[in-house]
Amino acid sequence: MNLPDTKELQIFLDVATEAAMTAGVILEDLVDKLEKIEEKGRPGDLVTEADKKAEATVLNILKKRVSNHQILAEESGKIGDNDSDYLWVIDPLDGTTNYAHGYPASAVSVGLLWQEKPIVGAVYNPFNRELFRGAKGLGATLNYRPIKVSQTDQLSNSLLVTGFAYDRRESKDTNYPEFCYLTHLTQGVRRGGSASLDIANVACGRLDGYWERGLSPWDIAAGIIILEEAGGKVTAYDESPLKLESGRLLATNGKIHHSLSQALAEALSWLKAFYA
Repeated sequence: MNLPDTKELQIFLDVATEAAMTAGVILEDLVDKLEKIEEKGRPGDLVTEADKKAEATVLNILKKRVSNHQILAEESGKIGDNDSDYLWVIDPLDGTTNYAHGYPASAVSVGLLWQEKPIVGAVYNPFNRELFRGAKGLGATLNYRPIKVSQTDQLSNSLLVTGFAYDRRESKDTNYPEFCYLTHLTQGVRRGGSASLDIANVACGRLDGYWERGLSPWDIAAGIIILEEAGGKVTAYDESPLKLESGRLLATNGKIHHSLSQALAEALSWLKAFYA
């Protein structure tokens, strides 16, 4: 099967947009009305009734509009035809911890993979009414206006963002060393708390680069195509092709990509020297 044509991609992009924005209305409505906040097994890995209701809404739209496609949703797992070349990857509430605390940095992330490659994405933050969209060959937009990555070409002039995985309390494999090291090398490192929004903010030039470990496909699938269509670059930490299931992502404006990759590799040795 060939890559979907422009008309098909536009239809899929409209489906992703409808799903993301409809679920966003639910998140906006429930944010001050949560009755129960649960942990899913690891400290800090939260789920609320908003996650579940938003996901149900997205699934209902996809089942009506693209019933022959497979779906991977954070709360429901895999659904649908295993033989399909299409896989919708859904995070109904990316940034649940932010949401549970009333901190307005959460989003609905709806991405579509074709033969395991991101081709469509919609990321919607209902709290500031920002809709990021992108599709293969169709460009990327913020509230329907074209966006491009920044022109920052020196790591020392960059503003970065990262996040910390839920297993950070028990795992020795964390990105704390990288966070410290890059704070010294750059103009700053932020922690947004929503991977899809972090990538989208690189896509529109507010940030120059992002890296994180411990990610799931639904955290990043939609953001990847939006960033790529905005002129950015996405790889593994070592600049090899990204594998979604690896959980490690390096996403930049492209101009600082190699420098940031090198800096990530240097971070552990820097930490050892710092405390020597």
